[in-house]
Amino acid sequence: MRKSITKWFWAWDFDKEEEWLEEMARNGWTLDGVGFCRYHFIKTEPGEYSVRLQYLPVGAETDEYSALMEESGTERVGRIVQWVYYRSKTANGPFELFSDLDSRIDHLNKIASLMLFMAILNLVIGLINSRSPVCLGWINLVVVSLLTYGVGRIHGKREALEKERRIRE
Repeated sequence: MRKSITKWFWAWDFDKEEEWLEEMARNGWTLDGVGFCRYHFIKTEPGEYSVRLQYLPVGAETDEYSALMEESGTERVGRIVQWVYYRSKTANGPFELFSDLDSRIDHLNKIASLMLFMAILNLVIGLINSRSPVCLGWINLVVVSLLTYGVGRIHGKREALEKERRIRE
């Protein structure tokens, strides 16, 4: 049995997206494919799989990385631009993509860098568009506001991980 669900997540809420996918898997609906705001599921035994997602710039997913994932029993379910979705059977043991706090912080830094770049790009485009007779620059400025908010959210998550790292040291 298969089903598809359309659902929107902001890039800075990737952890909420992952929690939702995990909940679906616990309820017996395992991610089997992805599209823009579209998730495809297959019916499996409840809790049979765990699902994770990772921001991986195009080209960063090397053959060595893919081989390592396969050796650990992890399946690549799909990719949406720079987000890659993986699943693994829970019988294989705990499924984590990041082995330590530093790798989690690095992951957040990569996401924030892309969002900051996109915000600056939209700011420049918005300022250029504001001079045109058909003033659509406000759209870019709304995007800048959203991306800036997202960078702040990512920064908060990174601060929490850095605080946890200081406590553990």
